[in-house]
Amino acid sequence: MRIEPIRAAGGRPAHIRHDDDLISAKGVSVVMAKQLVLQNIDLAIPKGSFVSLIGPSGCGKSTLLKVLAGLVHPTSGGVSIAGLSPVEAARKRMIGLVFQDANLLPWKNAVDNASMLLGIADKSLSRAELRARGQEMLELVGLGDSAHKRPNELSGGMRQRVAIARALALDPAVLLMDEPFGALDAITRDQMGQSLLEIWQRTGKTIVLVTHSIDEAIHLSRHVHVLGIKPGRITESLDIGLPYPRDLSVTEDPEFVRLVVQLRTMLRASHQPGGAS
Repeated sequence: MRIEPIRAAGGRPAHIRHDDDLISAKGVSVVMAKQLVLQNIDLAIPKGSFVSLIGPSGCGKSTLLKVLAGLVHPTSGGVSIAGLSPVEAARKRMIGLVFQDANLLPWKNAVDNASMLLGIADKSLSRAELRARGQEMLELVGLGDSAHKRPNELSGGMRQRVAIARALALDPAVLLMDEPFGALDAITRDQMGQSLLEIWQRTGKTIVLVTHSIDEAIHLSRHVHVLGIKPGRITESLDIGLPYPRDLSVTEDPEFVRLVVQLRTMLRASHQPGGAS
């Protein structure tokens, strides 16, 4: 299958790489079962940035996130994380992953779930050291008082906080998140988004978030990349100039409302095969 290059609307490159970019994807295409899932993705994400990927169902957002994580290998093109391949970066504990399902071990309490991946990655740490790190991360996500609770004693939002703590326990440079709040009710989702924003501001991690929520993308992100369908590719990129720190009151700002309208227009175009024109 020949993979043709594609450029974002207006004929400009989807994103231009700069020296301070932590994540770089160049010409990434993915073919699965003879189907072109992603086509010529060019993506550059600066260190310490908060970036959202948004687009129609089936546009390849989650596949792109897995490519960045080293879980899916591109058919063509390449990805680097701080100059390393994603697989090498993962081995060096530079990548943390959070999915929609928290996937906590039901027989472990919150602090042991939070430190589980670190224990697998570093066999030299004692149980006391692991639990101390787990407790520290639970404090960071606002669950310090729930360290002894098992998953069945936690709400959906609390379980996702433990999943975030588990990823952060590795002290990764990059946090990749695939619709982590998608299963939560609207109010809990707002609260979790605000909590994530505060964690990002405190830790300086580079975060890439897959979401279907326009409001969430604009509330949290510095940059939003819109993916189109058939094949999946970046059709538009939107810089969010709202100042940080942000709280939920930003949703009442006229500039926020303008950005919502702009992003919604981009998304409507992305639902058409062939993308925005």
